[in-house]
Amino acid sequence: MTAAGEKNWFVYLVRAANGALYCGISDDPQRRFRQHQSGRGARFFHTSPAQALAYVETCVGKGEALRRERAIKRLSKAAKEALILAAPFTG
Repeated sequence: MTAAGEKNWFVYLVRAANGALYCGISDDPQRRFRQHQSGRGARFFHTSPAQALAYVETCVGKGEALRRERAIKRLSKAAKEALILAAPFTG
């Protein structure tokens, strides 16, 4: 929780088996990644299974997470890869 009492949310990138990157938000990215791996969640992974949680960024509140998700989704794949390299997820 933040000082203002707002819950932390996270923007995350998941790498699919075909190398594609999926961007989403969650209040628990590890749980959400497990859902993606098990086939529950985004249709994105029906054609290529979720392989790795590649990037996680903490946001203050859901609104900030949604804004950041939109910004990341507008990035090129190369820019998303650079984001991952700059701050890889190790959790």
